[in-house]
Amino acid sequence: MEVDSKPKVVEEAQTKKVVKEAQAKTNVDEQPKIKPKIHTIFSTECSSYFDWQTVGLLHSFYQSGQPGNITRLLSCTDEELKQYQGHDLAPTHYVPSMSRHPLTGDWYPAINKPAAIVHWIHNAKIDAEYIVILDADMIMRGPITPWEFNVAKGRPVSTPYDYLIGCDNDLARLHTHYPEYCDKVGGVIIIHTNELHRLAPLWLHKTEEVRHDTSHWSKDFTGDIYESGWISEMYGYSFGAAELRLRHIISNEILIYPGYVPAPGVNYRVLHYGLEFRVGEWGFDKANWRHVDVVNKCWAKFPEPPDPSTLDQSDEEALQRDLLSIECVRTLNEALYLHHQRSKCPDPNLLPVLHEVTDTEIKKTDTETKKTTETEPKKTTETEPFIETKTSSNSAKVDRIHAIRLDTNPDNDSLELSPPVTNQTDPGATSQSFISMRLWIIGLWTLSIFGFILVMSMMLSSRRQKKRSRNLKGKRRSTYSGFWDINGHDKHSRSGDSS
Repeated sequence: MEVDSKPKVVEEAQTKKVVKEAQAKTNVDEQPKIKPKIHTIFSTECSSYFDWQTVGLLHSFYQSGQPGNITRLLSCTDEELKQYQGHDLAPTHYVPSMSRHPLTGDWYPAINKPAAIVHWIHNAKIDAEYIVILDADMIMRGPITPWEFNVAKGRPVSTPYDYLIGCDNDLARLHTHYPEYCDKVGGVIIIHTNELHRLAPLWLHKTEEVRHDTSHWSKDFTGDIYESGWISEMYGYSFGAAELRLRHIISNEILIYPGYVPAPGVNYRVLHYGLEFRVGEWGFDKANWRHVDVVNKCWAKFPEPPDPSTLDQSDEEALQRDLLSIECVRTLNEALYLHHQRSKCPDPNLLPVLHEVTDTEIKKTDTETKKTTETEPKKTTETEPFIETKTSSNSAKVDRIHAIRLDTNPDNDSLELSPPVTNQTDPGATSQSFISMRLWIIGLWTLSIFGFILVMSMMLSSRRQKKRSRNLKGKRRSTYSGFWDINGHDKHSRSGDSS
C-alpha cells in the first residue's frame, strides 16, 4: 500500500480564515481593560485650621497623579458661611454643620465626617465606581487606586487603626450584631460606591450610638487615651461595616505617620500628620496651628524643617524616618507658597519678616523707644509691634503671639510664623504676680473690715445718743404733766404723794 507523502494543499480561503481568527484572539488578549472611575473625598469645616490642611492636600493630590476628581465636603453653619473666605480653595460640596447635634445638643465636630458623606452620597451626581476617603490632615505621595490594592465590590480596603480595641471587647458586642466582622481600620478607605450608599447611614447612626454610650467611654473599652468619646466616629465606621458584614483588606503599605520608621522598600502613598513629630530640635504639631491663619496672610508658612544634608547618615532607619517628616512640612510650605502666588500676593522680597518675640523683649523694645523719644525729636514714622491674639478652644485662657518687624533683609522672602505659645510664662514672674495679687486682696479685705467697723461704731454711737435724748425728754415730761406714763412708775409715785 502506497503512502501519499505529498503535502496537502490548503485552500487560500481557509488559510485566511485561520489567520484572521488568530489575529482577532490576539487583539482581544492585548486590549487593555478599562479601569474604573475613582472619586476622592475629604471632609472639613469653616475654619482657618482646615483651610491650610485643604491647601496642602489639594496640592499633593494634583502632584500625586491620582486619577479622577476630588471634592471637599465642607460642613458649616449659616453664620460661618457668611464670614467664610476659603470657598475657592477646592471643589466643594456644602453640608449643614452637625458639630452641635440638632436633637441632643451634643458638641462633637467629628460627626461631620459621616454626616457629610451621607449628604454628599444622596445629593451629588457621582459617576465614579470607587470612592477614596481621606482626612484633611494628609499629604498624598502617589496614586491610591482600587486595581493596585485589589479592591472589589464587597471587599473594601483600608489602613490599620490597631488602637480600636473596642472591636475585641464588649463595645462591639453592644453596638453590632456581628462583632466578629469588626475590623480595626480607618484613615484611608477605598470602597465601591454602591456599598458606601449602604454604609454611610449606618456609619452616622453607629457614631451617634457610641457617642451617647458614655458609660463605655473608658479607655479600657475604647482605647481612647482622652476618655471623652472622641473616637466614636471611628467606631461608627467599623460597627457600621460590621452590620453589613463587610471584611476589609487591611494594608500597611498605604499610610504612615511622620515620625514613624518606614518599612524598607515600601512606597507609602499617604503621610498622615495627625500626631506631633520631631527632627532634632525642630518639630511640628498641627494642634499648635489651630487658630493661626497661614492661608490669608501673604507668604505665611510653617517653620522650615532641617536641611536633609544635615541629618545623620549612619542610622538608616532614623534617616528614612526624618526624611519623611521633612517631606511632609516641605510639601505644606510649597503648597502655601503656590497658594499665595495664585492669590497675587505682593513681591515677597519687598516685605519685612516677622518673628516671634517674648513679652520681655516687647517691654525692652518699648523702654528703649521711650528713652529715645525723650532724647530725640519724634520721627514721622515708627515701627509698631504686630500683636495677634489667639483664643484656645480648650480653655478660657488667651494665648498671644507677639511679633515685631525687625528684619528688612530682602533675602528673607517669607513670613515664617511661630506657633502660639501656650502656658510658657516665666515661673518666677508668675509666682511674683500671684504674691502681689494675694497681698492686694488681703489689703482690700483689711480696708473693708476696718471701714465696716467704723460705720457700725458710728451707727451705734448715734443710736446711744438718740436713746439718751429720749430718756431726758421723758423725765422732763413726767415732772411737769404727770400724764407721760399712766401705767408706770410715775403713777404710783403720784398715788403715794397724795396719800
